[in-house]
Amino acid sequence: MYDLPYHKEQDPKVVRDFIGRYPLATLIGCDAKQSPVATQIPVFIEEVEGREVLRGHFMRKTDHHRAFEYNQNVLVVFSGHNCYVSGTWYSNPSTASTWNYMSVHVKGTLRFLDKAGLVDVLRKTTLHFEDGNLESQTIFDNLPPQYTEKLLPAIVAFEIEISEIDTVFKLSQERDYESYENIIGMLKQRDHDGQVIASEMEKRATLVFPDLE
Repeated sequence: MYDLPYHKEQDPKVVRDFIGRYPLATLIGCDAKQSPVATQIPVFIEEVEGREVLRGHFMRKTDHHRAFEYNQNVLVVFSGHNCYVSGTWYSNPSTASTWNYMSVHVKGTLRFLDKAGLVDVLRKTTLHFEDGNLESQTIFDNLPPQYTEKLLPAIVAFEIEISEIDTVFKLSQERDYESYENIIGMLKQRDHDGQVIASEMEKRATLVFPDLE
């Protein structure tokens, strides 16, 4: 990933909130043939016995299951909204265009959980996405036992012990104030992704340009 200091998010709470807001992550690993594997699944960050971990689940006997049985090293990529930024929006329009986006990369080691851990992950996952609705028929505890008896052997839960977190919040921080403001104005006229990026840029304006305070 880009390693430019002005594109880094330094606030750990902002990073963890980002992970919570965009839980559908891409898990990337390497199998026994040294081939890359990747899959998109919802992953949650939790504190377990004083350490931060990511937890989730996927189907057994898939390429990513076999890969992580062989090699426990994993890269987890969380991606947020993104949008095109035209060079014509800069104070000097004779400039290359670019792309604004937000991304968090987490590295760690993956271990598989037992049946109790799987049930715990499924319970938390279904409750979270059903907004804590205990009456929902699709939360784990309300599913028919005959259904879960067939479901559980087909999936496996995992826990990732985090070793490193890196970020790219590329939001035109390197531009001059005139360009920055013009980019925000143009993105507000675009689709939802552009509007979200514009809002993020507005929130950060005084950090990028401290003299505005």
